[in-house]
Amino acid sequence: MAAENSKQFWKRSAKLPGSIQPVYGAQHPPLDPRLTKNFIKERSKVNTVPLKNKKASSFHEFARNTSDAWDIGDDEEEDFSSPAFQTVNSKVALAAAAQVLENHSKLRVKPERSQSTTSDVPASYKVIKSSSDAQLSRNSSDTCLRNPLHKQQSLPLRPIIPLVARISDQNASGAPPMTVREKTRLEKFRQLLSSHNTDLDELRKCSWPGVPREVRPVTWRLLSGYLPANTERRKLTLQRKREEYFGFIEQYYDSRNEEHHQDTYRQIHIDIPRTNPLIPLFQQPLVQEIFERILFIWAIRHPASGYVQGINDLVTPFFVVFLSEYVEEDVENFDVTNLSQDMLRSIEADSFWCMSKLLDGIQDNYTFAQPGIQKKVKALEELVSRIDEQVHNHFRRYEVEYLQFAFRWMNNLLMRELPLRCTIRLWDTYQSEPEGFSHFHLYVCAAFLIKWRKEILDEEDFQGLLMLLQNLPTIHWGNEEIGLLLAEAYRLKYMFADAPNHYRR
Repeated sequence: MAAENSKQFWKRSAKLPGSIQPVYGAQHPPLDPRLTKNFIKERSKVNTVPLKNKKASSFHEFARNTSDAWDIGDDEEEDFSSPAFQTVNSKVALAAAAQVLENHSKLRVKPERSQSTTSDVPASYKVIKSSSDAQLSRNSSDTCLRNPLHKQQSLPLRPIIPLVARISDQNASGAPPMTVREKTRLEKFRQLLSSHNTDLDELRKCSWPGVPREVRPVTWRLLSGYLPANTERRKLTLQRKREEYFGFIEQYYDSRNEEHHQDTYRQIHIDIPRTNPLIPLFQQPLVQEIFERILFIWAIRHPASGYVQGINDLVTPFFVVFLSEYVEEDVENFDVTNLSQDMLRSIEADSFWCMSKLLDGIQDNYTFAQPGIQKKVKALEELVSRIDEQVHNHFRRYEVEYLQFAFRWMNNLLMRELPLRCTIRLWDTYQSEPEGFSHFHLYVCAAFLIKWRKEILDEEDFQGLLMLLQNLPTIHWGNEEIGLLLAEAYRLKYMFADAPNHYRR
């Protein structure tokens, strides 16, 4: 009897234990929790076959809840012959049909509306908008949301760009108009940047709470050390550095096909399409070619580390910021072929040099055995044990190692946990802090972890904890959430950075 139950269980299970499942962060969000809960409830109501083996039931539920929400092809592995699945499908079909009829009736009033946004997408795959997404939608017309659909040939089941892929900040198109305070801040930035010798200390102080979109490109060049503070020297410096970069291209790029560089180039070539896959901008062949050149030249010029997976993510904020200098609209769907060759060359060279400046401060993260990351993860563990002993003991109780989730936080600077718009805002502050990408990042990670203490303490098994920590729900985050996170990180740094006895056990 037990063998028969076991056989039935594996027949119902779509996933086998031990199979490799991709784990995604904020850039690959899971389905909306409300939708997932409703789906599970529907299945539990219909499934009348009791499972006597409690462990099998819990594993079945775990496997069902942790499948990749974006992998639409997963349903090919489901057992469609089960009555529970057929009943759920019929309910979903009825709901979808009712929605289609409703939209069809609206078409008579507004024929320009596209029916494909609802009828072509199964109900279980609809993107549920968060409150912040709804606010963005209210301030922009429906046509603005639907026009990008025709450009996303590779993502046919996503009628609009998910909120996680929105790069817009509060001063971009579709957002509320600037307040008096924001206008005053922007004017102060412009005065600082136009002065004969920019006061970099004052610029850092102004940039800590965020840099206005209009002046972010030149501010980032200055804060990264790429541009000199003297305005008279900036034009010549940019011209010289850009020519130097393309001199590297001519000198080294052809060597990518040589035997001793083939492995490096092949890995870069594999990783580039995986960079921000939900944002159409980064799927354009011309953009991917730019990224390949930047990463290959950096790897050639830094043989101590070479190219390491994760460095490809670090190019994207710089590329987006420097692209915004030439593009007033939102850049998610912008076709870079509309830019002149000189503009593209400037964006590419500036992205390379600023990324190089960033990596100079954290290169031990990417040398052999990545000792920098090992030290930072250990420091995070010690810090959390002092900040919140209950969370720390909860991890120990269920044998969760910090390296299992925090390695990615250090390797990718939280870029896999946060939407790109949040990363850009975060880097405003990182570039304003001394050793922002190394030292201050540790406290940001600690604050980020404690932010989810309630959810962490609610999980009472290893799998649940790891899945939570690798899929934290930051899809709706914006500048306000990042501002609160940074404020908490600064408080922790103020308390612990200069108090080594508090820091150690």
